[in-house]
Amino acid sequence: MRLATWNVNSIRTRADRVAAFLERHDVDVLAMQETKCRDDQFPEARFTALGYEVAHVGYSQWNGVSILSRVGLEDVTVGFPGQPCWGEDTSCEARALAATCAGVRVWSLYVPNGRTLADPHYTYKLEWLAALRGTAAGWLADDPAAQVALVGDWNIAPQDDDVWDMSVFSTSTHVSAPERAAFQAVVDAGYADLVRPHAPGPGVYTYWDYTQLRFPRREGMRIDFLLGSPALAARVDGAFIDREERKGKGASDHAPVVVDLS
Repeated sequence: MRLATWNVNSIRTRADRVAAFLERHDVDVLAMQETKCRDDQFPEARFTALGYEVAHVGYSQWNGVSILSRVGLEDVTVGFPGQPCWGEDTSCEARALAATCAGVRVWSLYVPNGRTLADPHYTYKLEWLAALRGTAAGWLADDPAAQVALVGDWNIAPQDDDVWDMSVFSTSTHVSAPERAAFQAVVDAGYADLVRPHAPGPGVYTYWDYTQLRFPRREGMRIDFLLGSPALAARVDGAFIDREERKGKGASDHAPVVVDLS
């Protein structure tokens, strides 16, 4: 089973690129983030024609998460227990979606950005991650043999090697000690980084800003991850980041990340 995650930064803009990626890499399950559309705007037919079932949740031109699967798509769940809402909103943002695909519980996650260290959105981000950690730890406490994948855009660079120049980010989000601690707490709860052993740094990134020629200068960040429960981690045969997908006209500012499971 080949499992991938990709922040596509608008699925309506990049549906053809996503379809080509699925076919080129023979992907079984793809979790997407930042689809930026309502459910009725999602180009579902483009993917069902390729043999994929589709789950999506999105409310507007912001956020949005989806899962495409050609190996089954069962027990679709929007949001995780305890997921906090942003500000005064009474409904949670479209940032978490789960489905069971060939026995693997796949969560497509779009972690809040945080904006700045002084912004209320930063506090929201830490609360969101703490809630995810608590809930995800509970899944393994209930079933240590559960196959769970927490995948997506985490908006955190957990190690210094995961940014091209730490001095540029020294007072920014994504690399602050509380954010890194929140990421590590999920790892400590039993969810291993499935990709790093197969694609170690430094200089290995998943995101490059559109501005200031960041991509050709190789000035990126590693913020997209697939974390897996012990039972899932034991199945990993290999993993890679498809940097080529960041090239060319109409590319997302993120690259897909792929894991192969035995």
